[in-house]
Order: sequence, then C-alpha cells, then structure tokens
Amino acid sequence: MNALFIFTLLAVLMLTGMPISISLGLTVLSFLFAMTHVPLESVALKLFTGIEKFEIMAIPFFILAGNFLTHGGVAKRMINFATSMVGHWYGGLGLAGVVACALFAAVSGSSPATVVAIGSILMPAMVKAGFPRKFGAGVIATSGALGILIPPSIVMVMYSVATNTSVGALFMAGVVPGLALAATLGGVTWYRAKKFNYPRQVKATWSERWRAFRESVWGLLLIVVVMGGIYTGIFTPTEAAAMSAVYAFICAVFIYRDLGMKDVPRVLLNSANMSAMLLYIITNAVLFSFIMTNENIPQSLADWMMGHGLGVIAFLLMCNVLLLLAGNFMEPSSIVLIFAPILFPVAMKLGIDPVHFGIIMVVNMEVGMCHPPVGLNLYVASGITKMGITELTVAVWPWLLSMLCFLVVVTYWPDLSIWLPKKLGVM
Repeated sequence: MNALFIFTLLAVLMLTGMPISISLGLTVLSFLFAMTHVPLESVALKLFTGIEKFEIMAIPFFILAGNFLTHGGVAKRMINFATSMVGHWYGGLGLAGVVACALFAAVSGSSPATVVAIGSILMPAMVKAGFPRKFGAGVIATSGALGILIPPSIVMVMYSVATNTSVGALFMAGVVPGLALAATLGGVTWYRAKKFNYPRQVKATWSERWRAFRESVWGLLLIVVVMGGIYTGIFTPTEAAAMSAVYAFICAVFIYRDLGMKDVPRVLLNSANMSAMLLYIITNAVLFSFIMTNENIPQSLADWMMGHGLGVIAFLLMCNVLLLLAGNFMEPSSIVLIFAPILFPVAMKLGIDPVHFGIIMVVNMEVGMCHPPVGLNLYVASGITKMGITELTVAVWPWLLSMLCFLVVVTYWPDLSIWLPKKLGVM
C-alpha cells in the first residue's frame, strides 16, 4: 500500500510537468508527514550523510572539463582526425561522426555535449557533401549517446553514488561495450551508405593523417590522463576528474587558445549551473532511496520474485522493459537515482554482478536518450538540424534498432562488461 502511494504520487507530480527533483522531494515529504512517524532529525541526518560522498565531487569536475572542451575547438580537431582515417570509406563523413563522437565522449562524459560539439560542425559538412539530412541526424543523435557509456561518464558516477559500486571498475567496464557499440553504429552507418551509394571522401595521405593527429593529440591525451591515472593507481576517479578539469582548462586556454581568460568565468558559471541542478536531483533522490529502504520495498520485491521462481533472465528482462519505459519520461540521471536503489538489492540477491548491472542500466539510458517523447539527444539534435521530433524519430530508427539488439547482448553476456576490469584487477 505504501509503495503504491509513493509511486502514484510521484507519477502524478511528474505528469503535471513538475521537474523530477521537486517531484521527488514533494513525494518524500508528503509520505513522511502523512504515513510515517520517522523523526525529522533522522531525515535531516540522512540528507547530509547521503550526499557526503567523495565520489560526488567527480560530477562538477567532469562537467567543467567537458565544458572547457565543448566551448573550445577540440571537437573540430577530432572530426578532422576521424575524417582523415575513415573518410574514404562508404559514408565517410558519417563514419567520421561515429569515431569523433566516441573520441569526444571519452573526454566529455556527456551525451548532449557530444551531440552539440560534433553535430554542430559535422551536420553542415555532411549536407554540403551531399548526404541526406536524415542520415546525418541519425548518425549524430545516436552516436552522441556514447557519451554516457565510454568513460568518464557522469551517469556511471550517479550509479556509483546510488549503489556504492566502484567508479573505477565501472569506468573500465564501460570501455569494451563502448567500443563495441561504436563499432555497431559504425556498421549500420557503413551499410546504409553503401546501400544508397552516399558520397565518399578522397583518401587522406599519411602525412595529412599525421598532421590531423598532431593537432588533436592534446585533446586525446585527456583519455590517457583519466584512464591511465585510474588504472595505474596514481589517483582515484574523483581525483582524475579534478585533473581532467585542470588539463582541459590548460588545453583550451593555453595550448589551443580557443578560449581567452575572459571566457573562463562564463564556462565556470555554466558548469556551476549544471552541477547545482544535478546535485539537487541527487539530494532528493537520496531521500527517496531512504524511504524506499525504510519501507523495505526493494526487499519485498526481491522476496516476491524469489517466491514466484523468477530467475536472472526474467528479472533482467523486466529491468530492461522498466528502464526503457522510464526513458520515455525521464532523463538518465533521474532514472538511475530513482531505480538503482530499488532494483540493485534484487539484482544482488539474484547473484548479478553489480558492475555488470550498472553497464546494463547505462546502455538502457543510452537507448532512452534516442527515442521520443523526451529523448534528450533528439531535442538537442533537433536544435542543430532544425528537424521536428517526429522526423528525427524516423531518421534514427535503423541505429536505434541496432542499439536495442546491442542491449540484449550486453544484458545476457556479462563477460563483455566485466572481462576488462577483472583483467586489470580493479574488481
């Protein structure tokens, strides 16, 4: 009964158009005042202890690093490098878009930032080269989703905060699935380009490739700084986030000189706004998780599933359906913070690896960002391409279908996710 009240109230508040964070907060407060006798002191204590986690500090730093690189010319240099490598293949500029999105995802940690940075440069170039606008939009909107799977990923940090799973293990676990998904999206792009005989670029010489690499190498080195630092144990993921922010600042202002010192306050203000929004969601999600645990809702769900003989396969299928449905109405951070505390205890009781379960959730978030009605990547791509959401939905369906097939593979093949972190000894 209590669970029904909580979820009904939350759904009603969200349907009114109220922001997720406020909906969560009002749901929690209404439940606490109307249906429990939990002391307010314990609620206040949980509120502070819940967000008093070292890992949360990684979020504003990764956002700041991504903003420095997005406002600078790093994306353009990565596109030039990707084009020099794969531009002569079928759908060359489209393939370059997939490669550039994968590279930029590895330095920004954000899907919308990847779509904006790569799409705003690549889309006009693709249209000018003779590609249909729908083809370019499909490539950019779906490939931009790699931003939350290829580390560093803000959504992975959210999952870590919600479940106390190692951020370092999650980052390493995202590498192989991220590269596999990039290859899958690239395969769809190549196949459709060959089928419809889309334009190909002139093959770049090795000297042109070397020049393009040399120009983009400072941005690419951020991947080495973050992943290499975590793997070698030089610093923790949170410290890696701080290092990435400092490195991105030096790259944008002093090496590439795309930003002047006068632009830095604007970047800092944008980053502070985004960080405050996410931290406010986290604060309310912590309270929501508190009442879930206090009412034994996850434990009851686990006992019900075990009692009805539902195993790992059925549970993971249910999770995917639930998360994909949630993706119709909410953005990734909110979904992770609301559903992870509910589903995670059940997954643990069924013996599912916590890192593998985290990757499943992240891939679900990727799919959710690319389908209507609130697919964030679709709205960002709409602003870049000047196409309607319905038109974009039709444009992305071949890539979206391949992402759904990839989700099935990730869900039921755990080694794809956990092989690398086990090999590196981080889990």
